[in-house]
Amino acid sequence: MYDHIGLRVKEIDTAKKFYKAALAPLGYLLESEGDGYAGFGPKGAPALWLHASKKGSGAHVAFTAPDRKSVDGFHRAALKAGAKDNGAPGIRTDYSPTYYAAFVIDADGNNVEAVCTK
Repeated sequence: MYDHIGLRVKEIDTAKKFYKAALAPLGYLLESEGDGYAGFGPKGAPALWLHASKKGSGAHVAFTAPDRKSVDGFHRAALKAGAKDNGAPGIRTDYSPTYYAAFVIDADGNNVEAVCTK
């Protein structure tokens, strides 16, 4: 669980487009935006903040998915939006017997994950 996360991105418009597509299957929306920033999250509660920067961050962010179908949708949408595959949807038994996740690398080198543990 987290309160909020901030990621530095090289191109804010490209990042907004990517996260808007990739996070839609998880139920997250573009909730706030302005000159050089964007906030994504559940309706009325943005918690992922993107900030324009000349250098990306290379961070890891994992989003909770309500079910495995949403993880699959995240992976498809993220790849279609330009991400690189970093782990197709599937069970990760090295984490736990019910850890179902998918991983992608965004345009700024961030490792972005969707996970369902049901």
